[in-house]
Amino acid sequence: MDGAPPPPSPAGLSAYVAVSQALGLALLAATGAWLGRYRGGVGWHSPLQLNAHPLCMVLAMVFLQGDALLVCVFRHEAKRSKALHGLLHGLALLMALVGIIAVFESHRAKGIPDMYSLHSWCGMATFVLYLLQWFLGCGFFLFPGASFSLRGWYKPHHIFFGITLFILSITSCLLGITEMLLFKISDSYSHFVPEGILANTLGVLLVAFGLVVGYVLTREEWRRPPLAEELALSMDFKTLTEGESPGGGSQ
Repeated sequence: MDGAPPPPSPAGLSAYVAVSQALGLALLAATGAWLGRYRGGVGWHSPLQLNAHPLCMVLAMVFLQGDALLVCVFRHEAKRSKALHGLLHGLALLMALVGIIAVFESHRAKGIPDMYSLHSWCGMATFVLYLLQWFLGCGFFLFPGASFSLRGWYKPHHIFFGITLFILSITSCLLGITEMLLFKISDSYSHFVPEGILANTLGVLLVAFGLVVGYVLTREEWRRPPLAEELALSMDFKTLTEGESPGGGSQ
């Protein structure tokens, strides 16, 4: 009912969400410090354009995507949380697109070949699948044309691919950090130089952020209770696939 008080947040959930945000801000700060202190900063249509790529991808495909996933466990204003989930994914998509444009333009200006490394293969595959996931999510959940049965069929796939793409995004970032270090400081990397230590710390923060977000998402008791329309969706899909009536009787 509209007048019913919202269910309280489970014990411990707020603490883990706070830790995730602290780690997210720390990894953004580490990315900025690395690029600003050792790579000359970020520019556009300049030799520094390439540096916009790691900054945009960490912000978009890790921090914003992770927060978009965390929104799914919010219990207050659940309908608004769903809208915020889609909005954060949309912002991440736009920011990631800027990062991809930056790396291709930088490569073209410097005469560097594209799409030959494992990082580029994994990164581009992740972005394309992320784009597809976003369009499918909008089509099934935000537009009224999709039936309950279709939404019920797609929802577990949406959840699985959402977590999978988050993992792939972190993996691609780790590959990118390693590739950049080997290109820029290959002669001194093994001597524990400050840039290498900072970049490795960024990698550890990426993994830690992913682990905390993954832990929150997979705790069964922390999952948001379904909305009334989601319960109807589940019942409608169960009726379609198992031949049960809404009251639970067999046909």
